[in-house]
Amino acid sequence: MTPDVATRDTAGDAAAQTARIEGAFLDRFGGSEAVRTAYAFARDAHARQGQKRKYSDMPYIVHPIAVAELVATVPHTQAMICAALLHDVIEDTDVELAEIRETFGRDVAELVDWLTDVSRPEHGNRKVRKALDLAHTAKATPQAKTIKLADIIDNSRTISRHDPSFWRVYRAENLALLDVLTEGDPGLWKKAKAALTQAKA
Repeated sequence: MTPDVATRDTAGDAAAQTARIEGAFLDRFGGSEAVRTAYAFARDAHARQGQKRKYSDMPYIVHPIAVAELVATVPHTQAMICAALLHDVIEDTDVELAEIRETFGRDVAELVDWLTDVSRPEHGNRKVRKALDLAHTAKATPQAKTIKLADIIDNSRTISRHDPSFWRVYRAENLALLDVLTEGDPGLWKKAKAALTQAKA
């Protein structure tokens, strides 16, 4: 059984918690060589940057795993599971899209590309940058939008609980983003909307 989501970002024995989360994921999906490779690739890429999951001391990989697990609850492809694991690699690490394409193929690379923000600091303030990213996401495939919905759900769980100040900003930005994510899985869209509206702003 997958560990309770609430334990993912709780301080404590981070190594033991991470081992349980990773073990449960690999027990379920480890039969696919592509998924195992994507998991190890993402884990190592984020670890090289010293990334931890914000609000806890857990390795960053617990977030991509959570996103992949959410995607797996709705109609999906193997490429979508791989892209869910890799969705923050281009944005947050030294990996380039060409390496994703060479290692995982065109389908996974295209999904990861859609899931990568296009804005840069030089484009302006946060409002301007988020508008650019929203316009990019609006053109994404339904498969990429499904993964983005899973990303919003998992981030909402932790931000709403641990960072009320930033939650108000994140909530407003992602409620706007939902308007361009309607082509994603309808069940995950409803869960994302609930996650953004039921938690206190």
